[in-house]
Amino acid sequence: MNEELTERLRAAAEAHQPDRARILARVERGMSGAPGRRPGRTGARPWPRVAFASLTAVGALAVGGFAVAAIVQSPPARPEVSATPAAPSTPSGNPRPTPSTPSTPSAPATGRPATPDRSSPTSPSPSASSPAAGAAPAGTRVQDGPLSSSGALSAKSNNFWAQNDITLKSAQPLTALTVELRITQTGAVQNTGNWRTLPAEDFTVTVQNEGAAVVYRWVLKPGRTVPAGQHVFAGQYNHATGVRGADHDGYRVDANGPRGPLSVWGGFTPAR
Repeated sequence: MNEELTERLRAAAEAHQPDRARILARVERGMSGAPGRRPGRTGARPWPRVAFASLTAVGALAVGGFAVAAIVQSPPARPEVSATPAAPSTPSGNPRPTPSTPSTPSAPATGRPATPDRSSPTSPSPSASSPAAGAAPAGTRVQDGPLSSSGALSAKSNNFWAQNDITLKSAQPLTALTVELRITQTGAVQNTGNWRTLPAEDFTVTVQNEGAAVVYRWVLKPGRTVPAGQHVFAGQYNHATGVRGADHDGYRVDANGPRGPLSVWGGFTPAR
């Protein structure tokens, strides 16, 4: 039975009131004899019929009472259970710890963001005593044993073009020789040629820009010899319009003689 039918039966059972008077009247009629019985019978009523009528009335009362009691005392219908399982409840103990997201480094303890120390330079400053790029070697050494040197700006130089001369004097033959002339880039300095008083085929010559200078380099080829005497090496170049000084130009000479290595270096004097 569904819930609606059960409720309707319960309501009908509670509202049922047995008509005892009517039942007793039926019992009495049964005991007194039904109408239309056959004549000629004695006044004695047959016992089996009376007993059966009484049992029928009592049985009807008993069955009605049992039905009412069963309906009234029947437990209410259980509520329908949902097919979807309920979510698990949170355990009463401590929950299982979950991995935490790595946190970013905290700010310094002072509460202020760290700022770079601007008092210290990011790169070392050049020393005041270090020479500028393209400058002549620090100091001068114009003589080393049998080898001596000098530098001068040629008298042929003008406001557009110039020539730097290096003069070497050697009292002994040289088996190795490298002459380097550095012309500081003072503006529009550009190579226009070079020469030497020694045979051109005895030397390898290069001219190139190195930093803030135009560098002329003469290197004696292996197996060649520079005889004792005076020799001149010259570098020619254009420059920005105006009088150009040679204060920052320089030269260096490395040689090898009978007594071993020799080196001299220096600057240039103005044109005379």
